Amino acid sequence: MFRIVLSSVLFGCACMATVVAQASDAVVGPYAGQHSREIKSLSAEDIDDLQAGRGWGFAKPAELNGFPGPVHLLELKDDIALSDSQVREIQALFDDMKREAMVLGAAYVDAERALDRAFAAQDISPDALATLVARAADVKGRLRLVHLQTHLKTLPLLSKHQVVTYMRLRGYGGGGHRH
Repeated sequence: MFRIVLSSVLFGCACMATVVAQASDAVVGPYAGQHSREIKSLSAEDIDDLQAGRGWGFAKPAELNGFPGPVHLLELKDDIALSDSQVREIQALFDDMKREAMVLGAAYVDAERALDRAFAAQDISPDALATLVARAADVKGRLRLVHLQTHLKTLPLLSKHQVVTYMRLRGYGGGGHRH
C-alpha cells in the first residue's frame, strides 16, 4: 500500500513538474509575435493606414480641442447642416491632405523599413543609427503637421454651432473651440 501511495505521489510530482515547465515556456513578453512583422515597429494595419493617408491619431490635439477633422465632417455633413459650399471646401482640404499624407506616409514606412533592415543586418553604427532615426522622425513630424494643419484650416469654414454639434456627435461633450 505504501508503494502505491508513494508511486502516486511521485507520479503527481512528475506531472506537476511537466506542467510548470510547459507554463514557463508559455510566458510571453509584450512584443511576442511581432518578430515576424515585415517592419518590426509597424503592424500591417499601421502600414496600410500610413500608405492610405489615414490619420493614425496624429490630429488628436486638434480633434479633441474643437478643431474638427474634414473626413468626420464630411461623414456627418447632414447632421451638422453643412452647406454645399462648405462641403466643397472641406472636400478640397481633405483631398489635398490625403494626397500629401499618402506621400509622407509611404516615406515614413520606408524610413522605418530602413531602420529595421539596418538592425536586421546587425551592422549599424551610431552615426548610421542617428541618421536613420532622424529621417524617420522628420518624416513623421511632417506627416503629423499635414494632418494638424488641415484641422486648423477647416475650423474657419464652420460656425460655432456646427463645431458644438460636431463635438457632441463625436462624443466629446459638445464643447468646442471658441472662435
